[in-house]
Amino acid sequence: MLRSLCAILALGITPLAAQQPSQPAAPAPIRGFPSSQLAAQARREAQARAVPNRDTVRALVRRMAAVPHEAGTDRSLHVAEFLLARFKALGFDARIEQFEAWMPRPVSRSLEMVAPERYTARLREPTLPEDPTTGQTTQLPTFNAYSADGDVTGELVYVNYGRPDDYHVLDSLGISVRGKIVIARYGQSWRGIKPKVAAEHGAIGCIIYSDPKDDGFFVDDVYPTGPMRPGTGVQRGSVMDMPVYPGDPLTPGWASVAGGRKLAAAEAVTLLKVPVLPIGYDDALPLLKAMKGPVAPDSWRGALPITYHIGPGPAAVHLALRFEWRSRPLYDVIATVRGARFPDQWVVYGNHHDAWVNGAEDPISGQAALGETARAVAALLKTGWRPARTLVFAAWDGEEWGLLGSTEWAEAHAAELRAKAVVYYNSDTNEAGWIDASGSHSLEQFVTEIARDVTDPKTGQSVLAATLAHDRSQRAPKDTSSDTTFTLDALGSGSDYTAFLDHVGVAAVNVSYGGAAHSGIYHSIYDSYTFYERFLDTGYVYGVTEAQTMSTAVLRMADAPVLPFEFLAPARTYRKYADQLAKLAADNDTIKALDLTALRTALTRLDSAAAAWDRASARIAAASDLDRRGAALTAVNRLLASSEQALVDSGGLPRRPWFQHLVYAPGAYTGYGVKTMPGIREALEARHLDEAQAQAARVAAAVTRYADQVQRAADALTAILK
Repeated sequence: MLRSLCAILALGITPLAAQQPSQPAAPAPIRGFPSSQLAAQARREAQARAVPNRDTVRALVRRMAAVPHEAGTDRSLHVAEFLLARFKALGFDARIEQFEAWMPRPVSRSLEMVAPERYTARLREPTLPEDPTTGQTTQLPTFNAYSADGDVTGELVYVNYGRPDDYHVLDSLGISVRGKIVIARYGQSWRGIKPKVAAEHGAIGCIIYSDPKDDGFFVDDVYPTGPMRPGTGVQRGSVMDMPVYPGDPLTPGWASVAGGRKLAAAEAVTLLKVPVLPIGYDDALPLLKAMKGPVAPDSWRGALPITYHIGPGPAAVHLALRFEWRSRPLYDVIATVRGARFPDQWVVYGNHHDAWVNGAEDPISGQAALGETARAVAALLKTGWRPARTLVFAAWDGEEWGLLGSTEWAEAHAAELRAKAVVYYNSDTNEAGWIDASGSHSLEQFVTEIARDVTDPKTGQSVLAATLAHDRSQRAPKDTSSDTTFTLDALGSGSDYTAFLDHVGVAAVNVSYGGAAHSGIYHSIYDSYTFYERFLDTGYVYGVTEAQTMSTAVLRMADAPVLPFEFLAPARTYRKYADQLAKLAADNDTIKALDLTALRTALTRLDSAAAAWDRASARIAAASDLDRRGAALTAVNRLLASSEQALVDSGGLPRRPWFQHLVYAPGAYTGYGVKTMPGIREALEARHLDEAQAQAARVAAAVTRYADQVQRAADALTAILK
């Protein structure tokens, strides 16, 4: 491992002075910086962006994806130790923080059709001679983590994607799944929703298969000829009920450490009550082919060469699953650079390191870019530069199982994060394509400026220009909406930002590149170095671009005299959410009496505060002595950094108290997909007017708190700049 580390560190290292990156003649304005500091900041950023190297990215991906390294194993520890050694070699103060979580591993799995004929599912992904790592013997079997143990036999019912709306169709046809085993296809909702909804409707088991219409031969050639899922490819994945809470199922809201307080497994509401098993479409075909009953609606039909029937039966299956349940270790790698001026203000950037199998794309592509971002920072440190704020780089463990490592770390450090964190950056997978960013809308302008200043390797334009051009090309010819604007999507869940934003209240943004290539190997043994290099980022140039993007983001947030937050975008976006809620209510007599007056009053207050902040921050450019305004400037930045916490309510969402952000959250029945102003929205969708009205009052109070904090920051900055 030491030889590997030394080789990787040697790649792409050129003294900054020798690189001589070109400098813009007139640096563009950067939010949070006075004009007098722009040239120096632009020079540092150019130096940092010159460091990431595609040979180093390639070497990192190859090294960390060399063997399967699922969480809870020594192989995951070995990857963590590799990252720890690399951070230390770069000069960071680095350590492994160990937690643990209740994690099942499959002991036995079987699926057999017992009527009208017999078929035994293979439940394995075969080795491909074209891909060396597919033959490794330490691969985790195909399974869904946090499925229940079970031995059940029942008729099959096909439930399409297994969403609540699909059960409305079943109801209209008079078809019940009670006492049956459902078969659902992957896609259109998070996988954990499928067995959750099935169990709520009385099903005794759930099979989830990959249909070729979604990620197989219908889309493109299958691997190894093309990039799509072969018939034997299986999507592993967690089915923990993460919309209730992520992290260790036995420690909701507090960190899971050896010897610490734990719930009994029977008390853990995020553990499923029915057995669940994923299969590929080769194993699904005989089961679906044997089904009768009504022909499925057009929108329910996949691409298998059969007529899709709903059932129930006559196909019946025997599903038997047994797991070994115990607490297993998690290894979070934490590397820091202490801030020179504001050491108690933290800029945190994380990407997980665990994978279901080898995980070249998910997550190693993102982890390699994080590593190159760290190397760019290390190169600047050698010039004598020190960040004004403390930098925290994190490599999380256990993300795939349910955001385990990041959640336990955030719960362990919640008080510190509330007091010190100014932002949490997240990445996960990364491919060739265009920038994809979601997050707190107070960071929308910040991300826009970064995209403006990073070069797209394919077109030579800015990332911003390339992305907007691509977006325009995807719209209908007469659709001119958002032609010249870049917006952040709202965050739901599905990666390691969740605990930071939704539980602690730290402003967060998730950034990656992608969209230029098909891929159907998600969570399979075919997510390999060989696949990634052939199909996803063939020259590793977008790994470099991701590192350049995040290097720029880290440096700006670390060194901006005034944190580069902006509040016109939240005000505009939150008003759009309120308008959506009003329309939702108006369209149904049961809930049309919803009164959003208090929320609209709060939004008007936010409009005013956001405009005040915009006027005050516009004067930063002309400021000449910000560096001498220590205590006063610290107070302004503290107001900005904690502004997101104003949108958090310790009471949490109805029936989901762990989720405390009142503007962003994953939906209870979407899993990853976001529900904005979720307390109001989900009550309206359930036609619960009284609950929706009570939640509207809570959101109005939160937006008022947010507006008041923004106004205080505006007033304080105005006083400084007089």
